[in-house]
Amino acid sequence: MKVFLVEDSSLLRERLEMILAAIPGLQTVGHASGAKAAVSGILAARPDAVVLDIHLAEGNGFDVLRGLRAAAFAPAIYVLTNYPLEGYRKSAERLGARGFFDKSNDIDRLRDTLAAAAAL
Repeated sequence: MKVFLVEDSSLLRERLEMILAAIPGLQTVGHASGAKAAVSGILAARPDAVVLDIHLAEGNGFDVLRGLRAAAFAPAIYVLTNYPLEGYRKSAERLGARGFFDKSNDIDRLRDTLAAAAAL
């Protein structure tokens, strides 16, 4: 399974890449720190899944969700955010996100979700 990371913190992105590299059958195929770069990178890489932050260096995760929807490309999108607000979750789900995870508490749950998807 191919995964694209959208995260503006290089430290967290590197940590996520290490976590994902340990999942059998999963390969990170790109990353971006801003919305425009994310949409173009995702469309170029055609990943099966995207791990998406809400607050980005340029734009936000909702811009990415809208951009992918406009391009009619729908990988499995898992939002990973420091802002696990109910309104954000509902907006992300309306725009096509399959999962919504809190960076402070749900990294293991995200890993397990991606591992289960990679095993299919």
